[in-house]
Amino acid sequence: MYEYSHGGDIYSVRKQTGRDDILDYSSNVNPLGLPEAVKRAVLQSLDECVNYPDPFCRELIAALAEYENVDHTVILAANGAAEIIFRLVLALKPQKALLFAPTFSDYEKALHTVDCSIDYYSLLEANHFSVTEAILNQINNSVDMLFICNPNNPTGQLCSKELMLKIIAKCRTTGTIVVVDECFMDFVENSAQYSVQSALKQNDHMLILKAFTKIFAMPGFRLGYVLTANMALLEKIRMAGQDWSVSAPAQFAGICALQDKDYLRRTEILIKDEREFLIRELKHLGFQVFGSRANYIFFKTAVTNLAAKMLEKGIMIRSCANYINLSNAFYRIAVKNHEDNLRLIAAFRDVINDESHHGHY
Repeated sequence: MYEYSHGGDIYSVRKQTGRDDILDYSSNVNPLGLPEAVKRAVLQSLDECVNYPDPFCRELIAALAEYENVDHTVILAANGAAEIIFRLVLALKPQKALLFAPTFSDYEKALHTVDCSIDYYSLLEANHFSVTEAILNQINNSVDMLFICNPNNPTGQLCSKELMLKIIAKCRTTGTIVVVDECFMDFVENSAQYSVQSALKQNDHMLILKAFTKIFAMPGFRLGYVLTANMALLEKIRMAGQDWSVSAPAQFAGICALQDKDYLRRTEILIKDEREFLIRELKHLGFQVFGSRANYIFFKTAVTNLAAKMLEKGIMIRSCANYINLSNAFYRIAVKNHEDNLRLIAAFRDVINDESHHGHY
């Protein structure tokens, strides 16, 4: 039977617990919620739903070109960044790929659809799950495709731009397509110091994945995009899927969201403050925190079955036990608003106190 392997499955949890008041820390979306202007734009877009959505997403891509400060020709929008991953793999049918372990599981899932063999670059706890130059040794002529999530999911560790550029250069010599997933880069302080978008024009073997899902708190709309200077590759990705994968409401939502600069400023302040607060509190509770440079925090604990115990208190957290190279001692939580974060920390404290009273911790 198919098993859903991501966070955010609030529907199964409601059915399992019979509760509607579940606080979801397993999905890393902007705690400010859907921008109000986006809600209004979506309502206005409903009249457009009598027509097929624009298959070329012209207005959305024009808005994205301005937002990303790139030419509109390098952008393709799709039904979330995940759709780009599956389309890309279907279009190119790589025979061998290289992935981080641990990393976002949909890279592997997509690669399996075309029977691609997979090598793994192990992110080691001893290195705090950071990428090192050792990865360069694993990039060779047999590797058709490399996926790099930066900052990585679930660890939140960043790969330096210096090392990223070395990886991209090595991939050029080996004929390897390198896919850089920057879906969480919008939450990183001084992100321009880490993003490789400035290297796009010079490297037509590189693609950058982005999404509205996290930064604009709109996972339910399914809206993502890819940037690449490789026009032939962009056309192959376009050909590998249906023409109307981005609905009219999603296109309207995206156009409107990109104009809300105040929302982005408020997000930056909130995430910085609350991330620092949560990391400090988790350390006080005895948890070991790694990376965590985005809008989620990755940690290790000796508390057993923590996710199940938190669910009893009405809070979903992400167990990382199903990630390659991780055990059931590792977890990931989102960064939310202060009120929710206080409730989370109080629940963690209760669980630890319960454990200590029973002598298990």
